[in-house]
Amino acid sequence: MIIKSVILSGGSGTRLWPASRESYPKQLLPLTGERSLLQETGLRLKDFGAREVDPRPLVVTNEEYRFIIAEQLRQIGVRAPQIVLEPFGRNTAPALTLAALAAQEEGDPILLVMPADHVITDIAAFQQSIADGSAFAADGALVTFGIVPDRPETGYGYIRSGEALAEGRLGRALVEFVEKPDRDTAQRYVDSGEYFWNSGIFMMKASVWLRAIRHFNPDMANACEAAYAGRKPDADFIRLEQGAFERCPSDSIDYAVMERLADAPELGTGVVVPMAAGWSDVGAWDALWAVSDKDAAGNAGRGQVLFEDCRNTLVHSGSRLVAAVGCDDMVVVETPDAVMVAHKDHTQDVKKVVARLKAEGRSLTKSHRKVYRPWGWYDSIDAGERFQVKRIVVNPGAKLSLQMHHHRAEHWVVVKGTAEVTCGERTFLLGENESTYIPLGHTHRLANPGKVPLEIIEVQSGSYLGEDDIVRFEDTYGRSS
Repeated sequence: MIIKSVILSGGSGTRLWPASRESYPKQLLPLTGERSLLQETGLRLKDFGAREVDPRPLVVTNEEYRFIIAEQLRQIGVRAPQIVLEPFGRNTAPALTLAALAAQEEGDPILLVMPADHVITDIAAFQQSIADGSAFAADGALVTFGIVPDRPETGYGYIRSGEALAEGRLGRALVEFVEKPDRDTAQRYVDSGEYFWNSGIFMMKASVWLRAIRHFNPDMANACEAAYAGRKPDADFIRLEQGAFERCPSDSIDYAVMERLADAPELGTGVVVPMAAGWSDVGAWDALWAVSDKDAAGNAGRGQVLFEDCRNTLVHSGSRLVAAVGCDDMVVVETPDAVMVAHKDHTQDVKKVVARLKAEGRSLTKSHRKVYRPWGWYDSIDAGERFQVKRIVVNPGAKLSLQMHHHRAEHWVVVKGTAEVTCGERTFLLGENESTYIPLGHTHRLANPGKVPLEIIEVQSGSYLGEDDIVRFEDTYGRSS
């Protein structure tokens, strides 16, 4: 049987602020290497030898992340991925139901369900666990993967396992899921050898999941089936019928099905496959420090970082040199528009900072200074009263929408590549060191007809410079004004 990866990519990762933002969450960030967590997840079954793997992962996400997810998958060589767009967040059980419906269009594969924002450092051990799990899944079981605990962790849910199920392959009976314990209870769990951390990774045939969700939660199944049946034609994405999906109940895979399998054994056996593969859900900055490469003093750095007399400290630099002096058990995170400093014991409290910023209406929780668009990206490098300066990069062959602004004019200076400019009735080319002026109220468009990225400096001037001062007349990417 074929294995198909299902990647769940809807979370916001507020505990990893300021690197993670609502419009660019942690799964899209390269936190542990050159590739993002999403890309690492997409490559997790590369060279997997136990079974045939569908090269096209099925990603469930939302409208806002669709283009950057498609681009990041393209960068790692994934062609024509199936990307399902949820119009509303409804937790993991509806997401898996939609994925199973899409997967059944081409047969009945084994689905390997993975969150997009986890870290796994031992790929060989991961693939061995997946091989064991796939054998149970092929026989009709619903499989979850339990992380072998190496400490009494109070921040994770646990899975209690029972007897071994098969000779020669790892796998135990699934007994129950347990909520996050206190310290003493967590220690008893670890000492017993019966409990594993809940990884949030699952495996089952598409038909097995659909049969189970129809039995345990018919309202969810019906809403997902109606939303999928009413999907809109789109060459790049699977767009659901919003009205039907809005009626869908919200629930997790654990609660909706896995915890209830004992009540209906005819639907499939619940199986726990132990996994010891350097797993982390990277739920906060201290968790990232734990899985990062460190120097002899226990320091982990990313970007331009200099340590002097520091121990067990994480420094994450996004745009400039950060020098840490005399820091013990600290976390320092720098981005172009924010800096966060915390003791490692208090990294869970970063969410409180995010809550305060949201309450104050600050945009720092929503987006970075550098903003990605389907055509490329822009960086707001300076701003003041009645002006803003942006660095804009347009990918080869891409173009912005045909648009107009009510409150601002724009000057464009080409610093790299060739620009095709539409302004009013005119369309013309600009080369490096050439510029043009877009008057307020004029219809205009910027495009890159060349083979290299186009880079321009844009100076905006006017009474209002917000991103919502855009009237779109035509857009390649289906965005409205």
